[in-house]
Amino acid sequence: MEAGTHGAELDELLRVVRRRSPAAVLAWLGGRVGADVAWVGRAGAVDAATPGFPPGIARVLPEHAGPLVGGGLAAATTHLDGREVRLEAFGGRAPRPVLVTASSAPLRRHAAMLASHAGGLLELLDRAGEADENARGYEAKSRQLRFAVLTALMSGDVTLARRMTTDDVPPLLGAERVRVHLLHCTPGDRDRLARTYLDPSGYHGAALMVHCPAFKEHLICPIAEDVEPGGRLRQGEVLRRLVRENPGYALGVSRPHPLAAMGEAYGEALHALTVARNSPDRLAVYRGRPSLVQVLPRRPAAAWASAFLEPLGAVPKPTVDVTRLAVTFPRAAVARLLHISRTTVAAHCRRAEEALGVDLGDVRTRAALDLALSLTAVHPGPADDRGPAPTLPELLRTAPAVTWAESFMGPLHTGRNGDLHRTVQAWVDTGADARAAAARLGLSRNTVRSRLRAAERLLNRDLLTTGSGIHDLVHALDVTGGQRALPADETDHRARWPGGRAAS
Repeated sequence: MEAGTHGAELDELLRVVRRRSPAAVLAWLGGRVGADVAWVGRAGAVDAATPGFPPGIARVLPEHAGPLVGGGLAAATTHLDGREVRLEAFGGRAPRPVLVTASSAPLRRHAAMLASHAGGLLELLDRAGEADENARGYEAKSRQLRFAVLTALMSGDVTLARRMTTDDVPPLLGAERVRVHLLHCTPGDRDRLARTYLDPSGYHGAALMVHCPAFKEHLICPIAEDVEPGGRLRQGEVLRRLVRENPGYALGVSRPHPLAAMGEAYGEALHALTVARNSPDRLAVYRGRPSLVQVLPRRPAAAWASAFLEPLGAVPKPTVDVTRLAVTFPRAAVARLLHISRTTVAAHCRRAEEALGVDLGDVRTRAALDLALSLTAVHPGPADDRGPAPTLPELLRTAPAVTWAESFMGPLHTGRNGDLHRTVQAWVDTGADARAAAARLGLSRNTVRSRLRAAERLLNRDLLTTGSGIHDLVHALDVTGGQRALPADETDHRARWPGGRAAS
């Protein structure tokens, strides 16, 4: 055959190989050499074959291909069912794949060469597929490790995070202070971005890019403040550039925090992201007021929280952990976060409700429970038992709480924002139900949600995604005048908590 014709065949073969389909390559080769063709994989079984490949030969192929797969032979020819069967192994290391042709007459030299070319290219396709699979496995494992490291940091356990990374500790874990950047993007872009900026160690320089398991549009990116990633743009600048270049993106950024306070930084970034999504440049750095937890007087606050949560000492720790998340995040998000069913989340919440004697369907009860859980995290250890624990209403009447609440609600107290104040009050009073609030105010549901988004911007709090901002709003409204009047007999330290449980 002329060289030009042979070259044209090879070009055609390469075009077929680019489809990355062994079946297509075998069909093309069988038509060219006048034979039925099969591909025996490294496991010794037929992975693909042309439709006319004789079933009788296919059944005995593993026996004949075995020595070639194992590396004992490079090629062999035999006769089966009245056909010449030619076997050729490819690759340098066993186990090796084998190309098999079955024809009524011996293959001519040119046909045998073409079969060898096709077999070599199929083996390269095999190796490319293995490399892709290994790369996907590596990416999946590094993604799991990054999530585990972030989870440890969210709980404040920096030592555990470092232990997880063994001898290859990422620069982020050597930082003294970090900012959490929370990027809102499409779910598909999360994968692409995490791969694009991945370093050889499976991290992202002095940062991490971690898929948020609760919200599929969020990419959580803690970035070290005091570690410079050599030779590359600072990751914060990269994220800002991505927001500028992609109209559907938004970025919320926390203030700098110690590494062990990653959870608090994440909360700030979440609030900032809410502001960013309602801002023209889709970027916001958290500048909100401190939370109520940070300003309450320590001893009475710890005493109240300890008394409120005492019944939870009788339930399993996983129930407390699940309930802690469920008072802040939607239950579906909690299920995704913990890889459990929504039914399991609901069962844990019911167990906590029964122990506390409360109804977690009530927004004020959820706010009280979240406050108590947050206070025990900030003030761990035994409570001050020198006197009876205060009630929550008494705790909220302390001077620091009143000052905090007036400052928090200040942006909604101006004349032009009176409608926003009335709307958030009605929304809280109807259990954070926009439809019920709309009916009470005589407005449309869309108008209520629009006003809530405006309130989010002014308060610098997320109200519509998680419960953390709602709970601050509930307490601030109660302190500044939205609180329902207390019955006359609720004046001592045995007053009932929101939800019905007595302090004693």
